[in-house]
Amino acid sequence: MRRSTPSLKPSLNRMATSLSSVTAREGAQRVQRAAQLCLDMKANDVVILNLAGVTDMTDYFVIASGTSDTHVRSIGEHVIAEMKKVGLTVHHTEGLQQGRWVLLDFFDFVVHIFHPTLRSFYQIERLWSDAETVALEPQE
Repeated sequence: MRRSTPSLKPSLNRMATSLSSVTAREGAQRVQRAAQLCLDMKANDVVILNLAGVTDMTDYFVIASGTSDTHVRSIGEHVIAEMKKVGLTVHHTEGLQQGRWVLLDFFDFVVHIFHPTLRSFYQIERLWSDAETVALEPQE
């Protein structure tokens, strides 16, 4: 049984944004950039899940782990700041103050950054096991 979270439910605004002029290739490049930003901050176990055909709520999940609450927060803050530099603003953020599970919703993709104990507890990759795992592209 899937655990639903309010921030991940589709809305009319989300659907309208998803129908924008972002191509599949651009979306894939953006999610790769977000994953690379996590790696730049020494995130562990970074995974990209392609949710096409699994759900309509978003196209991708980026899942990463930090080593402490402070590390989780700093990864999240880094992703927000660097994505903003390329014109992508986060539309919804949860957990940034606590640093246990940070959720960054960019509409077309959602970045989850976990404290290791919570990642192992929630097992989000197992929850979304129907999704295809996308290989991380080498940094340019």
